[in-house]
This record gives sequence, structure tokens and C-alpha cells, in this order.
Amino acid sequence: MDRRRQHHAGEFGRDVVLWRRGRAELSALLLAAAVASWILFHGASGYTAVSLAADVLLLLLAVLYAWSRAARLLGRPAPPIPDLQPAADELAALIHSCLADLASAFRRVAQGQPGSGQVFLCLAAAALLGRLARDLPTLCYAVVVGALTIPAVYERLSMERYMRMASLNMYRYEVLYQSLSLTCYLSTRDYLIELLKEA
Repeated sequence: MDRRRQHHAGEFGRDVVLWRRGRAELSALLLAAAVASWILFHGASGYTAVSLAADVLLLLLAVLYAWSRAARLLGRPAPPIPDLQPAADELAALIHSCLADLASAFRRVAQGQPGSGQVFLCLAAAALLGRLARDLPTLCYAVVVGALTIPAVYERLSMERYMRMASLNMYRYEVLYQSLSLTCYLSTRDYLIELLKEA
């Protein structure tokens, strides 16, 4: 039973890559998604998903930090900060602790407490690493686009037919060369015989 499922998955993947058996819509969707995400995150804006998220969070934290400092200097209340700690107990312990750490980091930065510089440094480092890793997504997108187009184009164009046509053309040129070569040889031989008779 497991072998049959693997065989079906292999056929499904092959059909998607070669755009066959009603899978052309999925292939087109995958190709469009890859091109659109490349344009969004790399081509037009120059952002990767990681650097975009890090820059947005960095800007948000900078605004909250400046607002909190200005409010403290002017004697006004601190900015309203939503409680980001998850209310649901069903979340996994890892997800819960990550969200709680994020909420406390936001709260510390927004209230201007010491140690908020570390959050800025972490987000700035994440943004820098995201910018340095720009070529990796381009390579991944190129591989996806190539994997979705090259096999289908190869199968559609049926390269064997073109190879047979090229082989036939080579044979014709070879025959033409042999006849031209024979003609040149015979005319040169006749010319040399004429020269020898005159001498």
C-alpha cells in the first residue's frame, strides 16, 4: 500500500513538472507564485521576506521607543501597547514562550527600559543577514522556474525529431561535399592532363 502511494506521488510530481493530465493549472499557479514572490521580495523592492519583516519590526520598535521617551519627557502617559501574550492555553510551549518573549521585548522597548538596545541590534542583524542572503532566493526561484519550464518545453519540442532533422541535414551536406569534391578532383585531373599533353 505504501509503495502504491509513493508511485502515485511520483506520478503526481511528474505530471506537475511536465504540465500534463490536468495538472497544468497547478503548474501555472506554482510558476506564477514563484515569479510573483521573486518580483515582490527581490526584483522590484530588493527585500527578502526576512529583511522585510525585520525592517518593519525595527521601524515599529523605533517609533514606539521614540514615542515612549517623548511621553516620559513631556510628562504624558506612555503609548498604549496591546498585550501580545497569547490567551489560548492550547498553544504549544515553544510558541507560547516565543510570543511571550516578543511581547515583553515590545513592552520593554516601548516603556524605554534598559536592554532595549539588544532588540534593536538583533533586528538590525536580521535585516543585514537578510540583505546578504539576496542571491539565495534568486537561485531558489531560478531552480523552481527552470524545473517547471525546461522539462515541459523539452517534452513539447520533442528534441529527438530535431536531432533527426539535423542528422538528415548533415547527411545531405556530406553528399553535397562528396559530389563537389569529386567534381573538383575530376576537373583538376583533366586540367593537369591537358597541361601535360601540351608540354
